[in-house]
Amino acid sequence: MNKIQFFDATLRDGSHAINHQLSLETIGRYCRAVDDAGLSAVIVGHGNGLGASSLQVGLSKHSDISMLSTAKKNLKKTKLGIYMIPGFGTIKDGLLPAIEIGVDIFKVGTHCTEADTTKEHIEFLAKNDHEVYGVLMLSHMASVPRLLEEAKKMESYGAQGIILMDSAGALLPDEVKSRMESLVNGTHLQVGFHAHNNMNLATANTLTAIQSGATIVDGTTRGFGAGAGNCQLETLLAILKKMGISSGVDLYKMLDVSDDIVAGEIGYSGGISPLNIISGLSGVFSAFDEKVQKAAKQFALDPRDIFIELGNRNVVGGQEDLIVDVAMYMVQNRKIDNSSYLLESLL
Repeated sequence: MNKIQFFDATLRDGSHAINHQLSLETIGRYCRAVDDAGLSAVIVGHGNGLGASSLQVGLSKHSDISMLSTAKKNLKKTKLGIYMIPGFGTIKDGLLPAIEIGVDIFKVGTHCTEADTTKEHIEFLAKNDHEVYGVLMLSHMASVPRLLEEAKKMESYGAQGIILMDSAGALLPDEVKSRMESLVNGTHLQVGFHAHNNMNLATANTLTAIQSGATIVDGTTRGFGAGAGNCQLETLLAILKKMGISSGVDLYKMLDVSDDIVAGEIGYSGGISPLNIISGLSGVFSAFDEKVQKAAKQFALDPRDIFIELGNRNVVGGQEDLIVDVAMYMVQNRKIDNSSYLLESLL
């Protein structure tokens, strides 16, 4: 399987969920926290993209320039990306200032049947040697042949890849499969998928996209995004790990960001909690959660490590009394020194 690029849209799509009121402090802290996690890019800006801040779709708390400058200062290893819809953003007022700031990745999107509206913007970026991807939104609204036709237009403009957005969360896995396979086989481009969770299929659909040849994944931490949210990166990473597929992304770092920043600082209550994810990855009864957290506090352990050790021992429901025993064993045998070893031991 080809290496997967993970584009983290938390600081873009998540903006929708809080009326585009992300603070510069949160943007900076988030970027610092994920910078060495192994993500390919962090996409930053107004929910509707570059230049979209307006009374019509919502005013951002801060300007595009301020948000991008803040992100750029706090990203050393990870690429900075933007999203732009022609009509909201322009070359002069949007792309050129973003280039000057040092944006690395440009995603230019439009309705799935209107790729021609992106021609000027994609060609400008491609001719100036910038990394540019075409995005087809609301991809459930076009047939597979029509999507391929529109993708080929973007390819001819110079796009390096095409990302299909399931903007309404309306697609079923079989529909994702047919769309992905058509673009993978019908173009010479990298192909990606951006899911929404309106029918609780965002993660399943993204996994289907990967299995169908997609090499770019759009997702958000804790699923923080418009409406029902996006594919939750942490759950996807855990599933890939369970399948033995290397993501190159540090799961623990993303779980920390989920708890500390998205749930803690921003206050987003959606998505699946980090301990829920580790419980599922470990195969340990979900109802152990409270007792594991209590034992972790008592013995100064990471509750995730306790869940993993319980999973290694195949502990089942009704064996809650073993939680404290396991915690004591971990302290006595220093099994807390190498969390990555514990995580790897699941496979």
